[in-house]
Amino acid sequence: MKNALSIFRFLLEAEKRGERTALVTLTDVTGGSSRSPGAHIAVSETGQFVGSFSGGCIEAAVVGEARRVIESGTAELIRFGAGSQFIDIRLPCGGGVDLLFTPCMSAEAIRQAYRSLVGRSPVSVLLGRDGTIAVSRGAERLTRWAEDIFVARHEPDLRILIAGHGAEVPALAMLSSAYGAEVIALSPDHAIVEALTASGLQATALKTPDHIETLLTDAFTAVILLFHDHDWEPVLLEQALRSAAFFVGAMGSRGTHRERIAMLRRRGLAEEEIARLTGPIGLIPASRDPDTLALSVLSQVVARHHQAGDQRRLPVETLESEAADTKPPKRLP
Repeated sequence: MKNALSIFRFLLEAEKRGERTALVTLTDVTGGSSRSPGAHIAVSETGQFVGSFSGGCIEAAVVGEARRVIESGTAELIRFGAGSQFIDIRLPCGGGVDLLFTPCMSAEAIRQAYRSLVGRSPVSVLLGRDGTIAVSRGAERLTRWAEDIFVARHEPDLRILIAGHGAEVPALAMLSSAYGAEVIALSPDHAIVEALTASGLQATALKTPDHIETLLTDAFTAVILLFHDHDWEPVLLEQALRSAAFFVGAMGSRGTHRERIAMLRRRGLAEEEIARLTGPIGLIPASRDPDTLALSVLSQVVARHHQAGDQRRLPVETLESEAADTKPPKRLP
């Protein structure tokens, strides 16, 4: 689920205010649906909520049922849409969704899930039909039912690390942030750094084109180089291509890309490392203005992000194959 962190943050903030809450999870879909299994809505006893399952067709009813479940303290699996007991509530697509309503009697599991995602680690929330909630950071890679436990796997939000100068940098940074990605910008242009920092984004000044000690990359990070002065690129490209980043791309023409490839070979990078470099970047050929380039690049990165996620979600045999430090679900007090 995209932005699962906001769901868990809502539940924890509600707990701090002394509010009772419920986590509602989409477990199964029949026919069409605008959301996939594993999506959540977080609901407070006040009626406030975060998340969605449709374009507003069932949210009010979901919140109403969640508040009832919060009062009862008992988990329930309820269908909406086709085949539902609520004959007056229909999904426009004609499909049906099964929702597991879990009252959050304790926030400890939610807190663990939140901390894992903040720490950039995947996490699976294990939701029992009986209302149990537990967290696994082990080998489970699929969102699915495992007997009476629904496994909702979540990965850290997309991070986009942008290094460069010129109008393309703030254009891509602002668009990526609006999409919901975590944005880190590096630039030798102090005006760009100051403007992005004032907008609430993380931006750092590049002083020299040397090795960066804190190049924050992981398997959920895309690195985009937007330099017009390509002398800034060699060390950064070498670091990025040897990192865990799932996408590394650089702005420029096909001729510039060929020159980069030759430069990387001279620096001793292996062919499989060089092959990870995407160039020219973007889905729209020869994008000239900064805003179109930003849209073109972000679309390509998001598409690759989904592809990488599909490759990571490999089936495993059973939940028993989780790491030794994970604990089985417990009935919450």
